[in-house]
Amino acid sequence: MSIELKRAYDPPSVRDGKRVLVDRLWPRGVKKEKARVDLWLRELAPSSELRKWFGHRAEYFSLFRKRYLKELAKPAASAALEQLYTMARKNHALTLLYAAKDAAHNNAVVLKELLEGMRKPPSSSGPAREVAARGRARMPRR
Repeated sequence: MSIELKRAYDPPSVRDGKRVLVDRLWPRGVKKEKARVDLWLRELAPSSELRKWFGHRAEYFSLFRKRYLKELAKPAASAALEQLYTMARKNHALTLLYAAKDAAHNNAVVLKELLEGMRKPPSSSGPAREVAARGRARMPRR
């Protein structure tokens, strides 16, 4: 499986495989027909508050990553993340599209790291949260 990152402004390629836009807003000036986006997962984008706070300042990236991973634990983001994991497993090539100018410091980089490690989503998300809660409920209290 190949996972690539690409700016939404770059032209599509045959090697892109399935193309997934992971931003909350559609990239300015990009026509939907030319973008060739197979799936738009808005729920995977960082919140407006986090995005504005981060401002794509490289020195804030590690803290942004930590806060973004917490946001991915929320139910809507968790469901979208599960959808992305499924898509990554089923397709030979997957390209995550983003609009940011900084190719090294954006949410798509964090998502790619998650997919490449095929780490499970944060434990407080979706189905994993329910399983953990049931397990804690069965544990005897001291």
